Amino acid sequence: MGTSVPELKVLSDEDLEQVDDTARRLLKHVGVQLRGDNGGRYLDRLQKAGASVDKENQLVRFDGALIDGLMAGAPESFTLYSRDGTNDLQLGQGNIYFGNGGRVFHILDMGTGGYRLSLLRDVANTATLVDNLDHIQFYIIACQAHDIKPVNYHLLDFFYSLNHTAKHVMGGCTNLRGARQVHKLASIIAGGEDRLREKPFVSVITNTLCPLTVAVYTLDILDFCTAKGIPVTCASVPMAGATSPATLAGTLSQMHAGALAGMCIAQMFSPGAKVLYGAVPTTMDLRRMDFCMGSVEMAMMNAAAVQLAKRYALPIYASSGVTEAKRPDIQAGFEKTASNLMVGMAGGDFIHLAAGMLDSAKAISYEQYVIDDEIIGMVQHILRGIAVNRDTLAFDVIKEVGPGGNFVAEEHTVRHMMDQFYYPYLSVRSNFDIWEEKGRPDMLSRAKERVEEILGKASDGLLGHDTIARIQEAFPGSRMI
Repeated sequence: MGTSVPELKVLSDEDLEQVDDTARRLLKHVGVQLRGDNGGRYLDRLQKAGASVDKENQLVRFDGALIDGLMAGAPESFTLYSRDGTNDLQLGQGNIYFGNGGRVFHILDMGTGGYRLSLLRDVANTATLVDNLDHIQFYIIACQAHDIKPVNYHLLDFFYSLNHTAKHVMGGCTNLRGARQVHKLASIIAGGEDRLREKPFVSVITNTLCPLTVAVYTLDILDFCTAKGIPVTCASVPMAGATSPATLAGTLSQMHAGALAGMCIAQMFSPGAKVLYGAVPTTMDLRRMDFCMGSVEMAMMNAAAVQLAKRYALPIYASSGVTEAKRPDIQAGFEKTASNLMVGMAGGDFIHLAAGMLDSAKAISYEQYVIDDEIIGMVQHILRGIAVNRDTLAFDVIKEVGPGGNFVAEEHTVRHMMDQFYYPYLSVRSNFDIWEEKGRPDMLSRAKERVEEILGKASDGLLGHDTIARIQEAFPGSRMI
């Protein structure tokens, strides 16, 4: 973030301390419950690592000293690599990255104007869009493929993602089998497990459950991924008024407790594991009991979550750019811009859901990806701030041009025309008569053209034939192409 842009703090120092203290008291006196069979083996491990365990109720509690010791060992910064090295994400160093969100079940089909079930080709197409859009800096597997069998969900959606973008790929895994498939697949593409561990270009999403529970299968995935050097996030996803208190402060306290618990458990499994502090606080419209991920309160809480993560010097997986709108419209534009700017100004490291999402993160749209890329570009330009130095202050050129002159043809203007201004691709800036001559294009029509242009030029895939052959040999019977 540029030095001329003020860092947004929605919580005062005193407020921040109170939320943190409440979360720590929750972890000490209430704890986190393990849900599922065979949790006993994890209870024993966590107890040996210093946690207080109630085996009868499968509860794990963490005192303050344990939390501090484990957080001190968590890495303050690490890199989520791209496959070609051109879009590496250096987390924990003051950088702010925006990406899409994922694992939805529906897609808006602009041809029919209605929603349809998402398919495997939509994974490939959204990955292609992200690979070709400048401001969306990582790819999260966008949707559930309804045309493949569950046994191969994670294998195929990670394969199709990696075959269509070289940017970092993150995705959720719902079982240990899926996590093993992803690791084996990525190891083949990387050229071996050691190379993947050195520069992991995939990462995995897991979630704690609200309120204050974690599934045993989540621990299976955390244990496996951290042991293999695969970066993970263990996100806390409270819903204010439903699975967490109606008050924003109460939801933040519970969310923070869940996020810290996930961080602690991961560090107990593998000290020094690359883990992002995970925060996806959401809300309900309690008048009608509607789930609302695009609310302004969600933006506020995610900005606060950045402060909570920074209190422990942890990179954060934060959320913004969601809307309640069902189509790319004015509502989508102002809700997305407000939250992206808010969480960006708070200093979020890794901001997901920022592109492509509609309908409270229940659907995606190709056109929305392109529109959101433009919104994110504008936000990034704001976050870079105004560069003030001897050259940009321009005393010499102002003196040379003098009163009544113009600067259009000055070398100083040419030198700075590309670094001082954000040039939108979709926004209409022409005069009215020229706009009419062009058929009155709007942002949505231009986005549709951009989608067709990108997908029309896309190759069949980025992975080489030899790599695909090795993958097919490693996973016989799986549909790779």
